[in-house]
Amino acid sequence: MSGNVQLLNDTLAAAKSEGRAALIAYLPAGFPTVTGGIEAVKAALDGGADVVEVGLPHSDPVLDGPVIQTADDIALRGGVRIADVMRTVREAHEATGKPILVMTYWNPIDRYGVERFTAELAEAGGAGCILPDLPVQESALWREHADKHGLATVFVVAPSSRDARLAEITAVGSGFVYAASLMGVTGTRASVGAQAEDLVRRTRATTDTPVCVGLGVSNAAQAAEVAGFADGVIVGSAFVKRMLDAPDDAAGLEGVRTLAADLAKGVRGQA
Repeated sequence: MSGNVQLLNDTLAAAKSEGRAALIAYLPAGFPTVTGGIEAVKAALDGGADVVEVGLPHSDPVLDGPVIQTADDIALRGGVRIADVMRTVREAHEATGKPILVMTYWNPIDRYGVERFTAELAEAGGAGCILPDLPVQESALWREHADKHGLATVFVVAPSSRDARLAEITAVGSGFVYAASLMGVTGTRASVGAQAEDLVRRTRATTDTPVCVGLGVSNAAQAAEVAGFADGVIVGSAFVKRMLDAPDDAAGLEGVRTLAADLAKGVRGQA
């Protein structure tokens, strides 16, 4: 069975044709429970997200800030496994028909097996993977299997990335380029900053692949700002925080749905 990279490409192209940026939400699998995490992904999509990144909880993150680390700890203590991540992708995609990616560090895939992971992700209806710590020069095996199974390979670029390095990364990535808005870890911030716009400009000079910005976006006004220069706006910590701060699971889901609706207005310039 082939994965849904084409659905991802079509979704991003459709947003562009509407004269807006795509809204991409991030939520970790298994938080607050596996079933609860699936409902959260569906709530984000129902609220207005175009795409969701499902995080594979990891005990030693390098990109995730304290909010997502807290959620990951809850998921890991709950016993979340890769099979639960695949279930999350499958059930969310089947319920909504929208593209679902997995965001994961390389070690869990390496231990699980690249062929097994890509085959299962494609079978679950996944659209691809975001791999923040996989060096491009070491990615050939992954890309071979991802291509075979119809999955996007999304790499992360940062403000520190030199132009030659950006070209090297964008030459082999697919789906979209994840542009980290600043040097640091995930989390909500008062300002996204000018570094992001410069990074998008430099990245676009090397590729026609959509460039989506993450790290720091937490409200409709920031989403609107980023949507002014990027092809997609990625929001993670703000969604997770809504769930962490909620008095119960139902309120958490409503918080996710409401935030997605607000951000969807932002990327459409209606904030």
